[in-house]
Amino acid sequence: MRPLEIPSIDAIQDALHAISGTAVRTPLLKLNVDDAPYEIWLKCENLQPVGSFKLRGAANAIRLAPPEALRNGVYTASMGNMAQGVAWNARRLGIPCTVVVPDHAPATKVAAIERLGGRVIRVPFDEWWNVLVEHRYPGLDGFFVHPVSNPDVIAGNGTIGLEILEDHPDVDAILVPFGGGGLSSGIAAAARAVAPRIQVLACEVSTAAPLAAALKAGAPRSVEYTPTFVDGIGSKGLLEEMWPLASALLAGSVVVDVADVAAAVRLLAERNRIIAEGAGATPVAAALGGGVPGARTVACVVSGGNIDAAKLATILAGGVP
Repeated sequence: MRPLEIPSIDAIQDALHAISGTAVRTPLLKLNVDDAPYEIWLKCENLQPVGSFKLRGAANAIRLAPPEALRNGVYTASMGNMAQGVAWNARRLGIPCTVVVPDHAPATKVAAIERLGGRVIRVPFDEWWNVLVEHRYPGLDGFFVHPVSNPDVIAGNGTIGLEILEDHPDVDAILVPFGGGGLSSGIAAAARAVAPRIQVLACEVSTAAPLAAALKAGAPRSVEYTPTFVDGIGSKGLLEEMWPLASALLAGSVVVDVADVAAAVRLLAERNRIIAEGAGATPVAAALGGGVPGARTVACVVSGGNIDAAKLATILAGGVP
């Protein structure tokens, strides 16, 4: 596999124009709190048609795929959000879509995949992770849209960074959930090209924080992984091809506890009437915990809002699912 290159600003700007009309230009809203360490703004990707930012990268990757590659449809490996992005675009083009999901994928996300016409294949977590490592699943011959390390997906994700900097060029830092690094690397590539003074920080949960471990060790390391309601981020390790991008582009990783993420989900609902899934609320938890010392203004990417209703109800009642 060829090493991944940092997406060019031209590729990101091209993606921004190309996906207009497919992906929504989401608003940047101020978090309604008075006692935060700094001014916090929310990039509301939960308002995309599929409830997450994944629509952007999926749309860009599929539009740039050779027509003959799409002849047998598309497939991806996903916990649920990229699956919806790929399925939404496949339905628009009238081509079949298959999704490989881990066996603990949230019911809400699996139901959404099927509602969009995607065929779901459930596998154990380790087998699912291997699809991400190998970039293939035996028996499927459609166009594989890698949810993390496809260069066109990363460029599509970078469009979020361009929009944030157009709407609020004075932010000191952008906080981004870290799943595999495709979102944070895309946004950081855009920020480096447009406003290199801005820090882009990854946000992880303590139950699965492979980037923090890799940054400490200077190389990818395996970590303990405990599944929680924060299902959109976290894994046992970094994809090898993403380490050069993440280590070069990101200013660090802010690790928060699962209970703090639940509190951030509740706060977003109560103060801004924003429904966020665990991954989407993780940057807010990091910001509220003072994860960017010295900053005056930070932007948090609320990456998605696809949370099971029962889990949301538990959080709103003061619990942790």
